[in-house]
Parts: sequence; structure tokens; C-alpha cells
Amino acid sequence: MPASIPRLPLRDDLFLLGHDDDTGHPHVHQQTLALGLAGAVLIDLYLAGRVTLDPNDDTRAAGHQRIHPHVDRPTGDLIADAAAATIRDAHPLLRRWLRGFSNDLYDRTRAGLFAGGILRQYTRRRLGGLMRDHTYLPSDSKWAVIARSRLRYLAAGHEQPNDHTAALAGLVADLGLTHHLYLDDDTPAMTSRLKAIAAQHYQPVRDIIAAVDAAVGDLATAAYR
Repeated sequence: MPASIPRLPLRDDLFLLGHDDDTGHPHVHQQTLALGLAGAVLIDLYLAGRVTLDPNDDTRAAGHQRIHPHVDRPTGDLIADAAAATIRDAHPLLRRWLRGFSNDLYDRTRAGLFAGGILRQYTRRRLGGLMRDHTYLPSDSKWAVIARSRLRYLAAGHEQPNDHTAALAGLVADLGLTHHLYLDDDTPAMTSRLKAIAAQHYQPVRDIIAAVDAAVGDLATAAYR
């Protein structure tokens, strides 16, 4: 990728990949995507050295580690700083934190992308102008293309995984977004490849991705009750 193109936070890349470029419709349920966004925020905090997780061992179930603050200074990112503030005093359980912080995260992420000029709002009138639908679409197709390209190069073995892209690969695979990357006709094989790349990551990042997957599973179970 050209050095002049800035890298977005992990949550923003995931948000863009989670929507259709032409319609703005999410590929998965908004709550499911929001859990992935929460995981992405936490991964970015961990990679920046601002939080740590309890070790994942036989004394606690996966996703039940506590999150601890490590470096307490602002990042300059409103959502990341809000996440750090919820961790600072509470030392919350990982899975519980993902569920709580994800509550309005979809809307906050979209608002941040809109404020940054990466998304634009389009209004469509229905029922003779009585109803209006608001759709958010990328202001420039390059943003989603860049994120897809990074995963494409990674999956094809043309690039070595860095922390950001390896984590994105794991989140995309676990949220069921692989098909929408348009990388390969064999979606199960591509999903397995992306998961294998993510499995090379730091253990805490793998634990966060696994906790997202478990929280999404809880969401699906609750929906069928």
C-alpha cells in the first residue's frame, strides 16, 4: 500500500468491510457487527500498550479474563479514550465488557466516519416524500478497497501479516464477512486461511477475537429463544 494513505483504526476498517459499498446496508446484523467493533477497539488499545489481559489458562474460561489498564494517557481518539475510561477503574471481564461497550458503538463508529469525511449521508424519500431514509456510503471507494486489498495480499502470501491486518483477518472470518471480501470463490477455505493468519497473533488478541465469537454466539442463541 502507498505510504501516503493513512491507516484507519481497526474498528473503522471493520465497519467499512461490514457494509455493502453501493447500498450501505450491513452484511450482518448491526449488533453482531457492533460486538466486532468493540473487539477491534480493545485490540487497538492492547496493541498500543494501553491495556493488558489476564492470562488465559485452566483457571478461567475463555473470554472471562479481566481487562486491566496499563498506560493511562489519552490517545486522541474519542472512542478509544471512552473505552479506556470504562476499563480504568472497573477492570471488567472481557466478554462482559464487549457486550456493554458494544451497545451504541455501531452508531458512534458511523458518526466518527461521517465526521471524518469517510462516509457521506444520502437521503431517499418514500411515500410521496412523507418518509425519508438515510443511507451512509463511502465518500471514496478507496477506503474499503484498501482494507480488502490488505487482506487479499495477506491471504495470497504476498505480504507478511502485521498486527493490524492479522487482527482484521480474524475478526472478518469470525463475523462471517469473508464472502463479502470478493477474494475467492471458496469461502470456507478463505475463512480458514484468514483464521490461520489470525492464529499467529499475540495470545491476548486471539483471546479478544475468541471472546467476540463467543459473544456473537450468545446473541444468536438469545435470538432463537
